[in-house]
Amino acid sequence: MTWRLCGNQAKLWRTRAGVTREELAREANYEFETVKSMEQGRRRPTERFLRVTDEMCGAHGHLIAMLDYLGPEPVVNRGEDFFRYEAEAISHSSYEPMLVPGLLQTEETVRTLLNMAWPPQDDEVIEERVAVRLGRQPLLDKRSVAFVFVIGELPLRHPVGSMDAHKRQLRHLLEAGQWRNVVIQVMPAERCPVADSFVVLELPSRQRIAYQESNGVGSLDADLERVSIFAQRHAEVGRLAMDPSESTRFIEKLLEEL
Repeated sequence: MTWRLCGNQAKLWRTRAGVTREELAREANYEFETVKSMEQGRRRPTERFLRVTDEMCGAHGHLIAMLDYLGPEPVVNRGEDFFRYEAEAISHSSYEPMLVPGLLQTEETVRTLLNMAWPPQDDEVIEERVAVRLGRQPLLDKRSVAFVFVIGELPLRHPVGSMDAHKRQLRHLLEAGQWRNVVIQVMPAERCPVADSFVVLELPSRQRIAYQESNGVGSLDADLERVSIFAQRHAEVGRLAMDPSESTRFIEKLLEEL
């Protein structure tokens, strides 16, 4: 709310002074969308943004004074926000080098991973998280939504549970790969160019959003430039990964060898 209030005040001063958003962005050396995001409270207004706006728009220190109330940008888990965007997305492109993506995990894999988490969680918490993860999977039934999964070779070769459970997980991947709205590509270990997992969503408005998770904390990014970088990374990993047919044969061969 503090970001929104500060951004709204900056916009009011800018509008009153007859300064366009383009002029302010140019003077502050920011992208137009960055200024827009700060004015709308979607990202934290920076000191440079407030000082330039204050000077250009004749706010006489009123905007600079708001710096004391902004505080540091907090670390917030955006996982629940991601789930809401994911539910309305028209395309879902992900890269996961270390795990089978949650949307493609069998219940056995889900439970094994959650029970391996450290520090250990109460049974009630685990059951709740199992329900949340499995509750997302019907999204794959929306045949009008395109899903592209690039999965690292490592989680396909190394079981997280029993061998029988791993076989069932691989068979599930083969089945999902046959659905017309799902593309599964395997990234060979020796080609892996990116260490971190990420997801790029495209919304009905054609806006794209990037999501990353690290140490259990998820972050969302709607900045055009940064999201474009994630989209380019996904295109690159897709280029380096096996194509869908080759990926299917690879998984089938793994099953035969188990």
